[in-house]
Amino acid sequence: MPAVTTAYPSSPEAPMSQSTIRHLLAVLLTFATSTGLHAQAPAPDLSDPEVAHVAVTANGIDVELARFAQTRAHNDAVRQFAATMITDHTAVNAQAAALAARLGVTPTDNAVSQSLLAGATEARAALEPLHGSVFDRAYMDREVAYHQAVLDALDGLLIPTTSNPDLRTLLVDVRPAIAAHLEHARQIRRSLGSER
Repeated sequence: MPAVTTAYPSSPEAPMSQSTIRHLLAVLLTFATSTGLHAQAPAPDLSDPEVAHVAVTANGIDVELARFAQTRAHNDAVRQFAATMITDHTAVNAQAAALAARLGVTPTDNAVSQSLLAGATEARAALEPLHGSVFDRAYMDREVAYHQAVLDALDGLLIPTTSNPDLRTLLVDVRPAIAAHLEHARQIRRSLGSER
């Protein structure tokens, strides 16, 4: 399988296989979004089938929001970032489905998935009335927070509590790609300036 690197400026990560990136992103997004960006909230106790459902839900949510961003964004870099999120998260969902099948896991709906969907509805509603540069800033603020939550979940919950060695390896290997997404989102957000 060909190695890929995230094509972001100043991104020194070593190449990782697409399947490693996709599997890890699915898991990371599952836990990052299931924590709801609230560090104080206790970590959810999810079964493997529930985790699989949350992963698919979380990735689908980010794909849909990125598609929406492409219709509203004014800045070319914001539109390109959204395109990258669509590509990456669509691929993650395909790989998450393959991983679930390999592990014999059938995704099961759960309260975390439902909470994610409710949060996505709120995020979309907040972005819906915005256009142009105001939309660009709000969307990139959301993406910065989202990717920071992924890193926080990875460092504070996922790596320390994962006992499956294959999963732990994936979590450790994907961290640089998540950090690159976050840094790229921050760079774009800084370039957009402050609200007027």
